[in-house]
Amino acid sequence: MDSSIAATSLRTLYEHAEHYRTILYWRPIVRGLNDTDEHLSRARDLSRYAHATVFTGLFFKDEIAAYYEAHGLPMAYDDTARRKITPEIAEQRILDAFRKPGNSKTPYGHLFRKTSCGVAFAHQEADYNGHYGIQEVCSICPLAQITLCKAAWVRPDLAEVTRHARALGATGPVEIDERAIIVEGLDGPTRNYLQQVFGFQCHDRNNPHLYRQHGRAPIGWEAENGTPTP
Repeated sequence: MDSSIAATSLRTLYEHAEHYRTILYWRPIVRGLNDTDEHLSRARDLSRYAHATVFTGLFFKDEIAAYYEAHGLPMAYDDTARRKITPEIAEQRILDAFRKPGNSKTPYGHLFRKTSCGVAFAHQEADYNGHYGIQEVCSICPLAQITLCKAAWVRPDLAEVTRHARALGATGPVEIDERAIIVEGLDGPTRNYLQQVFGFQCHDRNNPHLYRQHGRAPIGWEAENGTPTP
C-alpha cells in the first residue's frame, strides 16, 4: 500500500499547526510486514513532522487471522490474542532506533507507548488515563512530561471509587493499589470511563496487566512477567 499521501498530509498538517497538534499514530507494527530497519528509519524521519509519535502492535484476533488464512497470507503470529501484540524484540528495536544517547531530557524524543500519553504531551497536559502509576510505561517519556504527570497523579479515595464502580455495575471487591484501581464485572469502555474520571488506571482483576506488558499480549515475551530492565 502506498503511504506517500498520508506522509505528505502529515507534513502539511505539521507545517500549518497553530490551533491543533499532529500525532503520528504508528500502528499496527506487524512482524514481517512493516518492521524492517527501513520501516523504522522512515518512521523516525516522519516523527519530525509530528508533535508526538505513538507506536503499538496488532490486535491479532480470530477475525484477522481468518482474513489472513482466506487470502493465503503468511500468519503474522502463531496465535491470536485479546490484546495488541508487540514483541519485546520489536519494542527494543524501535527504542534503539529512536534513542538519543546523552539526552537526559528527551531520551527517546517524542516517542510514546500509549495514545493518551502522546496526545497529552502534544497538548502539554498530564495523561488523562493515569499511566504514571505504571512506571515502566513512562520510562521513555520526556522528563518534563513525567514531571507534569506526576504532579497530577493522585491516588483516589477507595470509598468514592467504589460508589462509582458499583453504580456502573461492578461486582466483587474494589481495590486500589499503587498502580491501578482493580475491579470485576466492567467492560473495557466502562473501565476507561472510571480511569478518566479519576486520572488513575483501572484494571480488570481477571485479566491483569503484567510487568512491562501493559496492554500487550504475552506473545513475544520470554518471561511470564516480562524481562525486568536493570
